[in-house]
Amino acid sequence: MSAHSHQHNVPESGRRLAVVIILNFIITITEIIGGVISGSLSLLSDALHNFSDGIAVIIAWIAIRLDARPRSELHTFGLKRAQVLAAVINAGALVAISVYLFIEASHRFNDPHPISGVLMSAVATIGLVANILGTWLLHRGSKQNMNLKAAYLHLLSDAISSVGVILGGLAIAFWNVHWIDPVLTILIGLYVLKESLHILWRSLGIFMLATPQGLSLTEVREAVLSVLDVKGTHHIHLWEVAEQDIHFEAHIEVADQPLHDTETIRHAIEKILHDQFEITHVTLQIEPIGGKCSTADLF
Repeated sequence: MSAHSHQHNVPESGRRLAVVIILNFIITITEIIGGVISGSLSLLSDALHNFSDGIAVIIAWIAIRLDARPRSELHTFGLKRAQVLAAVINAGALVAISVYLFIEASHRFNDPHPISGVLMSAVATIGLVANILGTWLLHRGSKQNMNLKAAYLHLLSDAISSVGVILGGLAIAFWNVHWIDPVLTILIGLYVLKESLHILWRSLGIFMLATPQGLSLTEVREAVLSVLDVKGTHHIHLWEVAEQDIHFEAHIEVADQPLHDTETIRHAIEKILHDQFEITHVTLQIEPIGGKCSTADLF
């Protein structure tokens, strides 16, 4: 069974990411200039956020390129986990940015700065348009890929942040309402923190060879035992090499018989694991009933 049918179109993803990288650095430069001229700390903070977005997307692009490289004698699984590592880095950066946003929000509550609200909103609008385009470019790939989802969340959070900056600028310009900016900043930070911690936990689970989310080892074992002529199973391992690349290995006990007669059993197990649990790589050791099997041998 092929484990590669789920891979994304690398050239298409690369083109989309390249456009997003360019957009983010244009936004960064624009907001730095606008922040200095208007005196807006929120614009400078948003520029820093956009700069981190650009770096995040560069990391994502590098990871996708590494993931597409073929297997070798040095890397027999290929470099599939490059994307998982990128997701850890990006999600970790998002956690740090969230903490930074909370700290900045508390400072703005206590020490609001006089700024040009009109210029602040105008520059943030440019950033919003570019971020919306960037999130649209990455949205489709983010549904099945943690690496792209982390980069997508960077852009989405900054698009929401841009809305907050626009509203804050308008509130300051027309009503002199300074407190709305830190309130929106805290709300944005909470959303980013929640999503990034989910990605971080999921990515670390893959690195720690955890049972894939949504799969029950008990149910998988029962499915194997339901196959005709399977009398027992032990030494079971279920893990992900990378996202959507699930591996399973086990010792399968059958009645003593010639090895070529067990091929039907092997194929039946591979089919049920693929069809019911989307397990992409199965390694089975067929052995006769009566081998030693302690509780420790179950895993």
